[in-house]
Amino acid sequence: MKNRFGSGFAGKPLRTILLLLITVALLLSSASPAAAQKEKKKKKDAPADTSGPIIPMTDEQQIDYMIAEMLGAWQLGDIERLHRAYADEVVVVSGAYAPPVIGWNSYLASYQQQKARMQQVRMDRMNTYIKVDGNVAWACYQWDFSGTVDGQPSAAQGQTTLVLEKRNNHWVIVHNHTSLVPSAPPASPAGTQPSPQPQPNKPS
Repeated sequence: MKNRFGSGFAGKPLRTILLLLITVALLLSSASPAAAQKEKKKKKDAPADTSGPIIPMTDEQQIDYMIAEMLGAWQLGDIERLHRAYADEVVVVSGAYAPPVIGWNSYLASYQQQKARMQQVRMDRMNTYIKVDGNVAWACYQWDFSGTVDGQPSAAQGQTTLVLEKRNNHWVIVHNHTSLVPSAPPASPAGTQPSPQPQPNKPS
């Protein structure tokens, strides 16, 4: 018996191929919703990005943050972080009656000498004022120091003024001037002289 595909035997392979193609198409169509469901589940399980856009800090905020970082590094003795805050040619005027310290290396030597004498250091900053003019800025603040110096409890208060420059989009200190506020001597018994209290050099 003949049909449009030719003889009955010749048409069998063609019908087999057609049936196979239909089966594959059905399998693919039934797999697609499952795959889509799987993809949806993956997306649902993925944590949502709640960070939002990063808002850039103003120059004043950058300087304030840098001062906080620098004072933290000063207290902890973190030289690398401390150096990031200072220009290599920085000039530092301390609260002691002494010549200015010029250059990072000279300041570092002075700082390490001072740090070796101090333990349990705490430096609180308050009343910060920052003024920016282009790539130059200045900041001033009051500070309150407490700690152990040469094995003795010590406390001091003072003010610091910083001159800063913006270099490669990063603010650095080019001048640091610190002043100590004289503290009242402790009360002493009649007829005796109060002993002078050790005053640590102050950082920026």
